[in-house]
Formats: sequence, C-alpha cells, structure tokens
Amino acid sequence: MNKDREKVLNRLKRIEGQIRGLQRLVESGAPCVDVITQMSAVTSAMKKTAGVIIVNNMNKCIHEVSENPEVRQKEFQMALMRFIDLS
Repeated sequence: MNKDREKVLNRLKRIEGQIRGLQRLVESGAPCVDVITQMSAVTSAMKKTAGVIIVNNMNKCIHEVSENPEVRQKEFQMALMRFIDLS
C-alpha cells in the first residue's frame, strides 16, 4: 500500500472513532452544544480528508482511462462541485 493511501486510511479510522464518539454522545443524551461541537469536528475532518484525496489523485481522476476524456473531466468537475457544495 502506498504511503498516501495509508495516511488517508488512518484519517478515515480516526473519523470512524469520532463518529462512534458522536453516537455515544447522542445515546447518552449529551448537551446539544457537545453534540454540535463533535459534528463540527467530524465534518471538518471529512472535508480535510477529501481535500487530501483530491490533491493526491486529481490527475488520476481526470485522466483515468475513458472512451471519452471530455465526459470524464466533466464528471470530475461535477463531483468536485458537489463536494464544495456548488451544484
């Protein structure tokens, strides 16, 4: 496994732990502020991880083998717009 992939997987495992912590907060009836704070941390971690994935794989995503490279590029652009919530 390459080093970048391993780093991303480690980030995702930490996020998984954060999600479990969030579940425990909700199950225990934790104060709303605590739940929202944890949600914010999870959201931030997800966005940062997605950014790393995009940066590390942008060329691959755009130039993946395709019968129609223009369509592939458009698909990548649309996925990126969904990610940054511009669609």
